[in-house]
Amino acid sequence: QVQLLESGGGLVQAGASLRLSCAASGRTFSDYHMGWFRKVPGKEREFVATISWSGGTTKYADSVKGRCIISRDNAKNTVYLQMNSLKPEDTAVYYCAAAEGWGNGVNPNEYDYWGQGTQVTVSS
Repeated sequence: QVQLLESGGGLVQAGASLRLSCAASGRTFSDYHMGWFRKVPGKEREFVATISWSGGTTKYADSVKGRCIISRDNAKNTVYLQMNSLKPEDTAVYYCAAAEGWGNGVNPNEYDYWGQGTQVTVSS
């Protein structure tokens, strides 16, 4: 079992930055690929970014590419999502997830464990 706890969400104005953190506990953090997803009411959960267990491979959704950076610190059992130039359409609950295996990393069904989420609200 892996427990994931997100933090760092909040209410910001458009153009601001936020850094989300996801602290993992339980099994060995470096055994897992990690991802960030987001969800707004009435829509499907949306892929944001993913990072391989070593940090050597990352992928981003087109909607955040160039504005977000995913990173991880295996010594601290934490994955981060740095979000810059935030837009109102980035408003969502952001979830981190852990995957033992990896297909393309963008499908939420690939992930085995999920956090509770952190709300990000961007005002215009």
